[in-house]
Amino acid sequence: MSNQLPLAEAAEVCCTPLASEPLSGDQAAELAQKFKAIADPVRLRLLSMIASHDGGEVCVCELTPRFDLTGPTISHHLKVLREAGLVTGERRGTWIYYRSHPEVLERLSGVLVPELSSVVTA
Repeated sequence: MSNQLPLAEAAEVCCTPLASEPLSGDQAAELAQKFKAIADPVRLRLLSMIASHDGGEVCVCELTPRFDLTGPTISHHLKVLREAGLVTGERRGTWIYYRSHPEVLERLSGVLVPELSSVVTA
């Protein structure tokens, strides 16, 4: 007797779809913009620092010193994240405080993690 699975079972085990249904053109365009924004290592790191910060928000004054980049360069990267809808910024006096959007991060995760794929189409 063979140790191989029947063809139907083997296909089910190895080829589970990544999503419950294909993305529409609009969904793909929207998600591509967000993935493009985090494709840069600096922006990905900024997003992770904002999303994981205690209290859910972080001052730009805490982010800038953690990089070997100028303030304007950090501001540019944060602008790209804002325009992609991944973070929001609120000015308080001289500083801007940033928050991530957990629901947007869940949608991005839903494209990559099969168990979360229902979040993408919601």
